Amino acid sequence: MKESTLLKKYGLKDVSAHWNLSPEELQRITVAKNMGKETSNGTLAINTGKFTGRSPQDRFIVKDNYTADKVWWGKVNKPVSSENFDKLQKEVISYLSGKELYVRDGYVCADPRYKTNIRTITEFPWSNLFVFNMFLRPDKAELENFNEEWLVLCAPGYVAQNPSEYGIRQGNFSIINFTKKIALVGGSAYTGEIKKGIFSALNMILPVEKNVLPMHCSANVGEDGDTAIFFGLSGTGKTTLSADPNRKLIGDDEHGWTADNTIFNFEGGCYAKVIDLTEEKEPDIFRAIKPGALLENIVFKDNGEVDYLDSRITQNTRVSYPIYHIDNIQEPSFAKNPKNIFFLTCDAFGVLPPVSKLTPGQAAYHFISGYTAKVAGTEAGITEPVPSFSACFGEPFMPLHPAKYAEMLSAKMQEAGVNVWLINTGWSAGPYGVGARIKLKYTRAMITAILKGQLNEVDYEQHPIFGFFMPKYCPNVPTEILDPMNTWLQKGAYIGKAIQLAHSFHINFEKYANEASQQIMEGGPLIDQHHHLEEHI
Repeated sequence: MKESTLLKKYGLKDVSAHWNLSPEELQRITVAKNMGKETSNGTLAINTGKFTGRSPQDRFIVKDNYTADKVWWGKVNKPVSSENFDKLQKEVISYLSGKELYVRDGYVCADPRYKTNIRTITEFPWSNLFVFNMFLRPDKAELENFNEEWLVLCAPGYVAQNPSEYGIRQGNFSIINFTKKIALVGGSAYTGEIKKGIFSALNMILPVEKNVLPMHCSANVGEDGDTAIFFGLSGTGKTTLSADPNRKLIGDDEHGWTADNTIFNFEGGCYAKVIDLTEEKEPDIFRAIKPGALLENIVFKDNGEVDYLDSRITQNTRVSYPIYHIDNIQEPSFAKNPKNIFFLTCDAFGVLPPVSKLTPGQAAYHFISGYTAKVAGTEAGITEPVPSFSACFGEPFMPLHPAKYAEMLSAKMQEAGVNVWLINTGWSAGPYGVGARIKLKYTRAMITAILKGQLNEVDYEQHPIFGFFMPKYCPNVPTEILDPMNTWLQKGAYIGKAIQLAHSFHINFEKYANEASQQIMEGGPLIDQHHHLEEHI
């Protein structure tokens, strides 16, 4: 086979290679090899084995001349030497040799100016289906003259013996080598490692080499061509709120913002959580789960239907599907004219306003902070939420210092005249356990009002502790919920809880302070001491 000889350049010997198989063919092989089952509607479901999520402690970047002075080394970005990478690559190549392999040629970055070709070689057929869904799909002509810029080697069955000899922690690893342009995944079959390896690479290459801001966000575009961007950690409503019947989806997770204000999708698909999924709550995702999609770690009912409520294997049950499984999409996946940015947070303390407008300094500060609050576990008597911060709303995938991304965001906002809004999709009238979650229909009404320009003319008041600007009126939203202090029975209890949260922000920000500008530093909560507050109570 000509294809197998092509793989010799990577050192792969005696392999039988399947090149760019169709989703139907990959599904057929997976089922025939007993590596997956079909659901009642014909969708492929597989189990990723020991790892049902990413393993952030086993993610490394090769430290060499290219990365040494650029990467923000630490807990998130851990170094591994070039020598150790070469040894592991050799091991993986030797492990994959002699096997039946699946090769997929695809690309990332929908804006043709930034298109990056990726060749992925996988041990499992269904990992290859994931790549078909998640990367962009070249046409026939592009495939004929395909030259990859990056190579992904994915060998879930290879587990490193004596990991300490390679400078890694345990048998599984996900390593990015910027000089060789290789992402190496071993010992984990969790498909997200493939996607996040390449996107971590883009999060370095785009800002450093191309003056493009990479963003962990969803984006959509209106009939007038205005683009909206939604940042938010898991559970804040990023996927739900960007799926809007009146707007076209650009993408749901990873985008770039160019110097000429184009917003482009990195990906060719969506990778959505499906725990507790219902057609009423998430119609787009629910309907996208059909042949061609790939379900991960779900549990079946007796009749072959999926039991979306069952988290027996993991809470992190997932589906990947090509973006064309959704009806209302922007084709190709890019648009100009970003007008509004939404930072989504699920504040379980119940103190942040449901909608507020941020200054450029506040926007950069809250972008670096990346706040949401996790609802406490279900143990008896524990009702106190836990603040959760993830820099730039995507810390595990950001090789540079968060302030670098924040300063790019600030500059772009000011240049493009973009408004930034903080939207709290969490609690009102008290914390989790006391208050209630803000109704989705109110959140949608606030976002619609912003997109229609209806909050441009209303009066605002400043929040005494966080300094945000809260609108005094918003169409189709009860006025009394706009200032969160009004919704609490005891104003003193509200102030106390708000100070507690402000304090958490200040403590979290200390680790970024030495790289942040004065403007960003001034964007944080106004107060951190009790005695400044008497005048506000």
